[in-house]
Amino acid sequence: MLVVLDTNHFTELALGSRLGKILGERIEAQRADAFSCIVAAEESLQGWIGFVRRYRPGREQMEGYARLHSCLLALAKLTVLPFDREAAETFHALQVRHRRTGTMDLKIAAICIVHDATLLTRNIGDFDGLGMTWT
Repeated sequence: MLVVLDTNHFTELALGSRLGKILGERIEAQRADAFSCIVAAEESLQGWIGFVRRYRPGREQMEGYARLHSCLLALAKLTVLPFDREAAETFHALQVRHRRTGTMDLKIAAICIVHDATLLTRNIGDFDGLGMTWT
C-alpha cells in the first residue's frame, strides 16, 4: 500500500512526537510504503522557517532551528512525490468542482490521485468527496 503523509502527520513523524512514533509503528505494521509530497514539504518548511523568524536572532531561535533541522532530516529519508504536470491538471479539475476546498489540500489530493495513494491525515473532512482514499 502506498501512503502519503499529510502535513500534520509528516510533522509529527519528523519531530518524533508520541503520535509520530505511533504513526511510524502503524506504517511499519501495515508494511506500507510511506511518502511525503512536495506540498506537505513546502507547508512544513514554511512553518518552521516562520517559527524561527518570530524570535530574535540567537538563543531564542534554537528550538525553531532544531525543528527545522528535524524536518529536513525526515524529508531526506522519504521519497517526496512531485507536483508535476499530471498533478497540476488533476488539481485544476478538482479546483473547478471543489471551490471551497483549500488550494494546498487540493494539490495534496491531486498528487494522491495521480499516484493512486492513500492519504494519511487527521483532517479527513478537508478531503471528503475529492475522489481519493484517505484515512
